Amino acid sequence: MGRNSNSMLEMKVPSPGESITEVEIAQWLVEDGDYVEKDQAIAEVDSDKATLELPAEASGIITLKAEEGDAVAVGAVVCLIDTDAKAPEGGGASEATEEKAPKKEAAPVKQEKPAAATKTYASGTPSPAAKKILDEKGVSANGVTGTGRDGRITKHDAENATPSMGTPGNGDRGSYRTKLSMLRRKVAERLVEVKNTTAMLTTFNEVDMGPIFSLRKEYKETFRDKHGVGLGFMSFFTLAVVRALELYPSVNSMIDGKEMLTFDYKDISIAVSGPKGLMVPVIRNAENLSFRGVESEVKRLAIRSRDGQITVDEMTGGTFTITNGGVFGSMLSTPIINPPQSGILGMHNIVERPVVKDGAIVIAPIMFVALSYDHRIIDGKESVGFLVAVKEALENPEELLMGNDVKKALEL
Repeated sequence: MGRNSNSMLEMKVPSPGESITEVEIAQWLVEDGDYVEKDQAIAEVDSDKATLELPAEASGIITLKAEEGDAVAVGAVVCLIDTDAKAPEGGGASEATEEKAPKKEAAPVKQEKPAAATKTYASGTPSPAAKKILDEKGVSANGVTGTGRDGRITKHDAENATPSMGTPGNGDRGSYRTKLSMLRRKVAERLVEVKNTTAMLTTFNEVDMGPIFSLRKEYKETFRDKHGVGLGFMSFFTLAVVRALELYPSVNSMIDGKEMLTFDYKDISIAVSGPKGLMVPVIRNAENLSFRGVESEVKRLAIRSRDGQITVDEMTGGTFTITNGGVFGSMLSTPIINPPQSGILGMHNIVERPVVKDGAIVIAPIMFVALSYDHRIIDGKESVGFLVAVKEALENPEELLMGNDVKKALEL
């Protein structure tokens, strides 16, 4: 930030986080020449990790120095603010709008109608009668060979025309292009990189969610009244993952050059859908959190993602990821590893299915779960064992996640 002799404040691109050298102007929220207030959001900028709002550093009239879609280096000047300019009085905005409104054009001078020329038809043009027949058949004139004068399509040609498999119908066949945001382009690069640089495999299992359904039915109202957050599935899954990572520490590891780096702590990334796409904020030290702690943190991070307030720091450093495609109706999927992590657990929708219990067929709420893992450092035995440990904890949460004291675990 700096000033020149004309009391112009130069607004420069702030650094959104480590290793980020440039951002992209996704959208200007003000126009050139507008009066802006200090801390007013004037632009949305994309980095390769998040979309952030750029607040005005002072009040005054703004002059834009970059276009939407421009890639701008961190530290570069993106706009000037004339801090000596006075705020417009009431009605100023409407007056400005009127000034910007285009003036009504004079009526065009009526042109004399030219003398009619001799009408000719290009090759492949249908006669009116032929056009009517082709329209009724839904056949494009482009696929019909004309036998009339100069290659014109006659009524006879149209009657004998048959639609080909490649002939477009009469529906809308338009298309349009939109530029991918820097965030979306970076996500695409990372996903392709994962496919090319990891030995990714996926193992599956199924979970009977009946015990969790019973616990939530009995305690969810009391839990909400006491703590102000809902008792969702994410706390059960997060704590089941923490337990499984304790049993299988290689899943809580990543490759660093020629070494395997294993973490004592469990920083769980949770995939949430935000207005700018998928975000993966991190629940730090999940091993120290209770059910209430996990639910409160999930709610806080989800709100910040939804409101576009999530920061780069809040989305980096996770050691394992949980993603829930079930909220969109997914029955089964193979989630892609969130690099440089080595494992990701996919949750899916819960469907009542017939299952066998004690030799009898019963109906139970079943969820399919999937673990994608990097086979370079996680063997099949460990990956399957990890997913079985998650399944065991979810199907017996009272004993394995709550120490056989539900009220104490839920802090009721």
